[in-house]
Amino acid sequence: MEHITLLLGIVIITALVFDFTNGFHDTANAMATTISTGALKPKTAVAMSAVLNLVGAFMSVEVAKTISKGLVNEEGIQPEVIYAALVGAILWNLVTWLVGLPSSSSHALMGGLIGAAVASAGLGAVNGGVVVTKVLIPAIAAPIVAGVAAMLAAKITYRLNDKVGAKTSAKGYRAGQIASAGLVSLAHGTNDAQKTMGIITLALVAGGALAPGSNPPVWVIVSAGVAIALGTYLGGWRIIRTMGSGLTDLQPQQGFAAQTSAASVILASSSLGFSLSTTHACSGAVMGAGLGRKGGVVRWSTATRMFVAWGLTLPAAALVASVAELVMRTGDVGVGAVTVFLVGSCLAIWLISRRQVVDHTNVNDVAPAADEQPGVVTTAMAAVAVPPAAGTTAAVTDEDLKATIPAATANPATPAAPAAAV
Repeated sequence: MEHITLLLGIVIITALVFDFTNGFHDTANAMATTISTGALKPKTAVAMSAVLNLVGAFMSVEVAKTISKGLVNEEGIQPEVIYAALVGAILWNLVTWLVGLPSSSSHALMGGLIGAAVASAGLGAVNGGVVVTKVLIPAIAAPIVAGVAAMLAAKITYRLNDKVGAKTSAKGYRAGQIASAGLVSLAHGTNDAQKTMGIITLALVAGGALAPGSNPPVWVIVSAGVAIALGTYLGGWRIIRTMGSGLTDLQPQQGFAAQTSAASVILASSSLGFSLSTTHACSGAVMGAGLGRKGGVVRWSTATRMFVAWGLTLPAAALVASVAELVMRTGDVGVGAVTVFLVGSCLAIWLISRRQVVDHTNVNDVAPAADEQPGVVTTAMAAVAVPPAAGTTAAVTDEDLKATIPAATANPATPAAPAAAV
């Protein structure tokens, strides 16, 4: 193993902590729809996802190269800069987890890295072309492409299964969901685990333990894969609740369409070295699949909060990282102060989360999206929809009937179930 100084060791451990938070923050990407439709039990789902994340981490290093060689200039970057970047990324991950919003761990890391690098060496330390082509453009394109693909896939799926009984169709697609969820988990490992590999490799280069341009060592690949797998098994239940039931109510057919579309986008981006946000792709696919079923409703209030979080991720992580980098310029005292702040903040967020626990026992306890008043997008789509021909009625599946039974039989004096706990 390369010669590791104390500071470099702290940076590596902190990077693996980020990888761990990345795991439980992004478990929802692969397993939220599988859990919400009942295709797999919650604990079984996260265990399966953890194993496949670990396998995926060994399949490619293209994204790791983008982080370690392309995003910022290696020359002049010190380990303190990497540490500051990780502080910003970890805190943003934990804050968004606390409020149950599926934001991008990838963009939190890159935002932190950009902010710390600029604070340390100026704007010239960041490769603007790489940021635009391999970060910003995929960030915008991924949810749109995945959403449109999932919506079309869901529509085609329902059209092909018009003559098949609802129960038979749902059973088959639940099995398909398990396979597609596994594919998303594998894709997540090929993309997100590599980001930590890239950041550790960059730290090793900055600390003089690796030559510039080096690929991630084997021990880096193994440790990053194990860390993200452990985090995935822990399960980010708050975000699973939001993505699985808080954005829209999914049937197995829609869950299968969403996961297959998201996995295709993620795997394609990994092969091209794009540092894609799996959260953006999966969230876009879930919303697209929600709109792909006749009568499907997306909870736009939750989606709006999620979009705001996406927009804040890069600048928020960059701001925290830049401040941390400035504090650490004072030397060992500054590094100690930033470390105490990071540990204290993490502990405080965890204690706050204990006030209202969300775990595998209550992850699906959320009001149906149909209970929300239609938003502008839903109303507009309904206005331009082609009405059924005269003398015909819209098809209603067994699943649709089941969804209406609780609302019809509920005691009027009983308040509606709360929205997703955040």
